[in-house]
Amino acid sequence: MKNNEELKGLTIEELQDKLADAFEERDNLQIQKATHQISNPLRIREVRREIARLKTYIRHHELGLAVEPKKDEK
Repeated sequence: MKNNEELKGLTIEELQDKLADAFEERDNLQIQKATHQISNPLRIREVRREIARLKTYIRHHELGLAVEPKKDEK
């Protein structure tokens, strides 16, 4: 997962794509846990926190609190 500074520079669309990927990973990990095939059970916690972090940044964009990434003008 990217650190917080890297997440701040992403657009809302990129954040939503990463959120969808995180939900998919969480679902796969839950299936692995149910079938006792999970190799790293702590990854579930990491993904849950990643989802919360992404939702927070998306909400900041919705409220206008996030700084949009700077685009180079030439």
